[in-house]
Amino acid sequence: MSAPAAPPRTLLLGIGNLLWADEGFGVRVVEHIARHYRFGPEVRLLDGGTQGIYLVDQVRWAELLVIFDAVDYGLAPGTLKLVEGEAVPRFLGARKMSLHQTGFQEVLALAALLGDLPERMLLVGVQPAELEDFGGSLTPGVRAMIEPAVAAARDWLAPHGVEWTALAQPSEPGALADLPHGALALGRYEQERPSVEQACRSGDARVLERLRED
Repeated sequence: MSAPAAPPRTLLLGIGNLLWADEGFGVRVVEHIARHYRFGPEVRLLDGGTQGIYLVDQVRWAELLVIFDAVDYGLAPGTLKLVEGEAVPRFLGARKMSLHQTGFQEVLALAALLGDLPERMLLVGVQPAELEDFGGSLTPGVRAMIEPAVAAARDWLAPHGVEWTALAQPSEPGALADLPHGALALGRYEQERPSVEQACRSGDARVLERLRED
């Protein structure tokens, strides 16, 4: 009797910048998963941030890759859209919103060149509503898509035997490696960040005043 097949190596990857409002969507989804679920050793959760090419070894390790990100699909803000397989790099680069998307296209291209592109890929992207709010958080419509994004990933991974064990109580933010520091966890970030009155979110007010004077 043959031994059961080993579960596929699976990478759940959130990319984006937490400090630019809806740009942080992908990282927030992975943070949510880390707080509410546990997995076997064949599954990795990773805050990819804006690391770009430095993620290539993680991507090469994976057989299944799920990417969570804010993507400009040209749709209504807060719209969740799933893209699979060879179409993933094209959608990540169709309307670049930030350098991290260009960098991640290069990661996929390099993994393919080295012969280690994941066998299957899924992009779970949300159409952002706000990107120019430096130090801001997710807008309500985009934040509401965190759990639907998780559900979409679970449904896609289910046929591959990836098991999700729900925790009875959410774990403490920032308790796991490769995820945002506790100070950047969503709740604490929103409670402790300076107000708009204390810190201009569209740039340094002193610089802007100087520009007006010139």
